Amino acid sequence: MSTIAILGLGEAGRVYARGLRSAGADVRSHDPFHRVDDPGLGQVETLKDAVRGADVVLSLVGGTAALTAAVDALPFASEGAVYADLNTVSPEVEVEIAEVADRHGVPMADVAVLAPVPRAGIRTELLASGTGAPAFAKRVGPFGVPVTVVEGGPGEAARLRLLRSIFMKGLAALVLEGVGAASALGAEDWLRDQIAGELGPDGHAVVDRLVDGTYRHSARREHEMRDALASLEQLGRPADMTKATLAWLERINSERRTP
Repeated sequence: MSTIAILGLGEAGRVYARGLRSAGADVRSHDPFHRVDDPGLGQVETLKDAVRGADVVLSLVGGTAALTAAVDALPFASEGAVYADLNTVSPEVEVEIAEVADRHGVPMADVAVLAPVPRAGIRTELLASGTGAPAFAKRVGPFGVPVTVVEGGPGEAARLRLLRSIFMKGLAALVLEGVGAASALGAEDWLRDQIAGELGPDGHAVVDRLVDGTYRHSARREHEMRDALASLEQLGRPADMTKATLAWLERINSERRTP
């Protein structure tokens, strides 16, 4: 039986812990800030207890804590383990995490999560790059986790995720802008129907996810779009839509901070 350590018990961490355990993995999860009363998570008291002896370490601690989590966890990783970073961070941070892993002799996988995890659970599509990507895919695949390994070192999967984010978050901002204007004119239902019709059979559900998800995850997505903007600027490519998307997220977060 494979042993998988889950670092971080936020929304995605809990989904992976429960899903992998249900699929037959030996799961040990750890989060110093959340004690969750759920035996299905396999929560242990210390980081060392979670990481030592694990075949795969999944980091789902959030972007701002990703590098710190790697620094803290990797000294406990056993020989032959794979460290997989599933956090939404810039390609540059993935490279830094890989450098920490390399110092401890642990192969690292930069893993891009391509959709909201609660929707498909552990069957959410993943991209992985880096020296640990093939082993990561091989070890989690039997539990129903779909991983596509892409060529390139750490940061490559993160770069591809940012390309997808430019479109998906930009689409969400466009929907928000249109729906907001339609609401002011008393035509929100009509415009939602129009947009849904263009998005296919599940159009109404897609519109709801775009709107609700933007507000629910606005802080994380603001950081994500800053990374996307930096990537476009490094490439010397126009970034008008990405700048507008970032402006929407900044506005939402500013309004939330205003008493």
